[in-house]
Amino acid sequence: MSEGIAPAPPSIVRCGWAGDDPLMVAYHDQEWGVPVRDDAALFERLMLECFQAGLSWRTILHRREQFHRAFDGWDAERIARYGPDDLARLLADPGIIRNRLKVEGAVKNARAYLQIREETGSFSDYLWSFTGGDVLDRPAPQSMADIPATTPESDSLSKALKKRGFTFVGSTICYAFMQSAGLVNDHVVGCVSR
Repeated sequence: MSEGIAPAPPSIVRCGWAGDDPLMVAYHDQEWGVPVRDDAALFERLMLECFQAGLSWRTILHRREQFHRAFDGWDAERIARYGPDDLARLLADPGIIRNRLKVEGAVKNARAYLQIREETGSFSDYLWSFTGGDVLDRPAPQSMADIPATTPESDSLSKALKKRGFTFVGSTICYAFMQSAGLVNDHVVGCVSR
């Protein structure tokens, strides 16, 4: 090697879904798969996943700040009291996903979240009970194709949340939420975040 020429830095390997969008890369590197134990933070993550149903995560991530503003910082107690004026305001807000069922679902979900918290004392403990309180750390997937869309744990979580009054919480959404909030580690082999 010639003097003065530094070797090329090793390339960083990430899960393929992160792509090269700076916001997606930052989310992948700093948040996705990091265990979350805070009730309010888990509620926000779950609500964003509910809004993502049928859309790309990139679409939601790029509107995350607008969602946070529009939904009063994801304050479940305030959202649970939303009435017709609030729904009209949200449905007119171009910064969020203006799907009536999803907006109404966020209000319904806030009420269900508060009920779980009241009954169990901790939304976090309730959610983490579906993984036995620990991160599901199965063998690292070789590629994105090796990551399932659902698991028995997400099936159970979905059924339980629906029974408690949540909406937009099918097993696929629940599994995406579990990945996001670090209840499961699905970073691929060689990923910088593994």
